[in-house]
Amino acid sequence: MTNTAQQDFAGWMSHIQQRTEEALSAALPDPGLAPERLHEAMRYAVLGGGKRVRPLLVHAAGAIGGAQPERLDRIACAVELIHAYSLVHDDMPCMDDDVLRRGKPTVHVEYDEATALLVGDALQTLAFQVLASAPVADSSSRQLGMIGLLAMASGSRGMAGGQAIDLAAVGKQLDLRELEFMHIHKTGALIRSSVLLGAQAGTVDGAVLERLDRYAKLVGLLFQVVDDILDAEADTATLGKTAGKDADNDKPTYVSLLGVADARRLAGEMLDEALAALEPLGERAGRLRDLADYIVHRPF
Repeated sequence: MTNTAQQDFAGWMSHIQQRTEEALSAALPDPGLAPERLHEAMRYAVLGGGKRVRPLLVHAAGAIGGAQPERLDRIACAVELIHAYSLVHDDMPCMDDDVLRRGKPTVHVEYDEATALLVGDALQTLAFQVLASAPVADSSSRQLGMIGLLAMASGSRGMAGGQAIDLAAVGKQLDLRELEFMHIHKTGALIRSSVLLGAQAGTVDGAVLERLDRYAKLVGLLFQVVDDILDAEADTATLGKTAGKDADNDKPTYVSLLGVADARRLAGEMLDEALAALEPLGERAGRLRDLADYIVHRPF
């Protein structure tokens, strides 16, 4: 990517991040409303942090089908609320027991465990309220299908199921197939739904959707491979969360299975395959290409 292209992408990314922040702030309950402490903690968990990769994917995919930006804001908000709830619950003592997230104390540390549990519950239900309360598709039947897609990606057949597999795998050595199965659910399902929901907010045919699905599945795994590399190599200050946590907890990762060099090689292969899936879509998929490259080379 040339310097000019990098600047253009950075400007677009900043614009979408700001749109998402504003949409999230508007969707979240005012902290002055009862119960005040819960609403304050919800805003603490969601606002003012994170790269907003999933909303960026929503908007990039939505542009392919000419989706209205306001629809994409609503979808991006819903997906990010699900993601934020998962982080709150993942950080709790009964899960990963972490004290730092996005450079600040985790919700259960800043507030308490009971509040953190309720924050996650409330953010999850708010995501579906946001997605259901205004049109995000050209037909009600498509919108119902989109709500079902996000539910599937979030539940036992998606993110929650992947977390269950992850917890059961502590102290075990998984092979590559088993590791990919875990992360297709834990990380990949919500990333995949971000792309597909964004695309379905506009007008795309089955062949385009199939290409986007292939891209999204690869990018979901790619994100996790890079995350494992960063967890092994970056420091806590850079990551904004506790570095080396997976190794300390004896969790199977791409780095523990393959080593850093082979994990990087795998990331490169996945990137090539993801870009190949977009090839027939031409310039329309430019932002999705940029995002795949960003995920591989992001500094933290």
